[in-house]
Amino acid sequence: MRDRLTVLCAPDVLDTVSLLVTELVTNAILHARTPLRLVIEAHPDRVRVCVEDSSSQPPEVHHYGTDAVTGRGLALVEKLASSWGVETTPTGKVVWCEIPI
Repeated sequence: MRDRLTVLCAPDVLDTVSLLVTELVTNAILHARTPLRLVIEAHPDRVRVCVEDSSSQPPEVHHYGTDAVTGRGLALVEKLASSWGVETTPTGKVVWCEIPI
């Protein structure tokens, strides 16, 4: 992913995309516990990250205390992405986010 996006994105944008990919994939692994599909789309003005899984349960943003060791994934997505959301599919859901280039 980084190799392909290097021509489009500054290093700080690549770092943000990498972090958000990790967070969304980790959430799908931990909470959906189903096979997943990762799609990364490069547009002239943004990168869109989509993680599709087979769970119909929507993700929830939690605001834990500073001493919590888990539960910050979607809060990071909310803070670092220009937008994010969840789309229901016939087989589950897609959680997506967009990062401006």
